[in-house]
Amino acid sequence: MLLADFDYDLPQELIAQEASEKRDASRLMTIDRHSGEVGETLFSSIPGMFRQGDLLVVNNTRVIPARLFGHKESGGKVEVFLVRRLDQPGESWQAMLRCSKSPVPGTRILFSDGMTAVVTGRCEEECWQLSFEPQDLFSNWLECHGTVPLPPYIKRQADKADKERYQTVFAAASGAVAAPTAGLHFTEALLDQVRQSGVAVAALTLHVGLGTFLPVRCDDLSQHRMHRERYLIPQATADLISSTKRLGGRVIALGTTTARALEYAATECGTVKSGDGDADIFITPGYRFKVVDTLITNFHLPKSTLLMLVSAFAGKDLLFRAYREAVARRFRFYSYGDAMIIY
Repeated sequence: MLLADFDYDLPQELIAQEASEKRDASRLMTIDRHSGEVGETLFSSIPGMFRQGDLLVVNNTRVIPARLFGHKESGGKVEVFLVRRLDQPGESWQAMLRCSKSPVPGTRILFSDGMTAVVTGRCEEECWQLSFEPQDLFSNWLECHGTVPLPPYIKRQADKADKERYQTVFAAASGAVAAPTAGLHFTEALLDQVRQSGVAVAALTLHVGLGTFLPVRCDDLSQHRMHRERYLIPQATADLISSTKRLGGRVIALGTTTARALEYAATECGTVKSGDGDADIFITPGYRFKVVDTLITNFHLPKSTLLMLVSAFAGKDLLFRAYREAVARRFRFYSYGDAMIIY
């Protein structure tokens, strides 16, 4: 498969720049994989699409205020985008840097209120390793001075409203640098409706990082390697998946990040192994899903690994027909846009 196979045309005005007035007021495209039927409703009606005995699995990662602004000792401005905390003593982070000149190890970056970062070396592609001082103050400092990391296709600065709306209502485990956007549509009331209809709700954690949003740069997809993203599947969630499958219910993945974590930890019999680790699964058409029966997701960027995953789940021809329908019907795209359910 080639990267160009996953391209499509999208009018710029359909890229949502603001969150909808209410979380569950977004539009919802419905896609039936068996009949090929493409329909439309409101996201608030989604509990009616579940069945008693189903299991909704959500990603409870919490977005950190990952965008920082500082300057070198020489005065040059530096924008820092935190990617993930490293398993090292202190506050060591993998980060992307935007500055006039590429830094060298030992470069100090100065921030407000006395926080500093020292560049200690290169990490993975496009990333540097930073060590923040004072270490014991960093977490509180980050919450006060970090900025919501809105994606670059949202052409405005993050504001106070984004602190709430670019976070799911079930966010609990800090560590993501981008939101699991399908989850942004749910409210506490809507989750209560889901539970009252006899559908269980379980959580896992996948900290969204480079593996989710870094562009694919090779034309031949067999050459692409996913970046690792930290995940955790609790034993209680694994047990619920096993019992749901055994009793004939469906496992409904809320978002592509949830689907990736489930399929990475999948067994051949359709259950998952509990535990934590680093997921680097790259799902493209031809992949056989072992756990996920139904997928809720937003509309994704052309040529993205997320679009490839959804193409694998729905079937590429059906999904791209649905995307053409979405453009014609003026659906809103990407993080703050509308959603679809594929069943």
